[in-house]
Amino acid sequence: MANDLQQKALEIVEKLDAAYPEAHQELRFSNAFELLIATILAAQCTDVKVNQVTAELFKKYPSPQSFLEVDEEAFQQEIRSITFYRNKAKGIKKSCQMLVDEHAGKVPADAEALVKLPYVGRKTANVVLANAMGIPAIGVDTHTLRVPNRLGWVDSKDPDKVEAALRELLPREKWHRANIVIQWHGRYVCKSRKPKCSECAIADRCTSEDKNI
Repeated sequence: MANDLQQKALEIVEKLDAAYPEAHQELRFSNAFELLIATILAAQCTDVKVNQVTAELFKKYPSPQSFLEVDEEAFQQEIRSITFYRNKAKGIKKSCQMLVDEHAGKVPADAEALVKLPYVGRKTANVVLANAMGIPAIGVDTHTLRVPNRLGWVDSKDPDKVEAALRELLPREKWHRANIVIQWHGRYVCKSRKPKCSECAIADRCTSEDKNI
């Protein structure tokens, strides 16, 4: 049964990849540090809004040290259009301090080191590793929770358990791309409230009770 589910999961990922050849990480960044900051800002905020803010932010603050040199209240005002901007400003400055103090101003290429940074959980760590460093990882966001549950791959709302299940189901070399296309599918088709089942490339593989065709 386990091997059968692995095969089905891989086939679905390949179908999603074919359906969304344009799927990509929508946060804009040019290095691991920028993606780290963008992903912190993106918690419970849209990628579109984050990209609007970081377009100017990264020009002004290109390094952890540069974030430490700005007054916290001034920094808060620069990101005030972002949800929970006060807490995020605090978390970013604390993370930058730790990067400077413990990692010579560099983003560590290690999940366990990343999650020790303030305001950085496994999702953020894995997003940075996979997208900016080319290290296979799975960042579990709301879409990566919803889609595998609907497909019957997992039965859990715990991000850590879903990550572990997907790591078992999918070949390591497929983790990153699978993550991207699952997120894309969840964001644009397999939506939470009104899934667009008539547009779904894998409708024939789905037995979810949320299915509306």
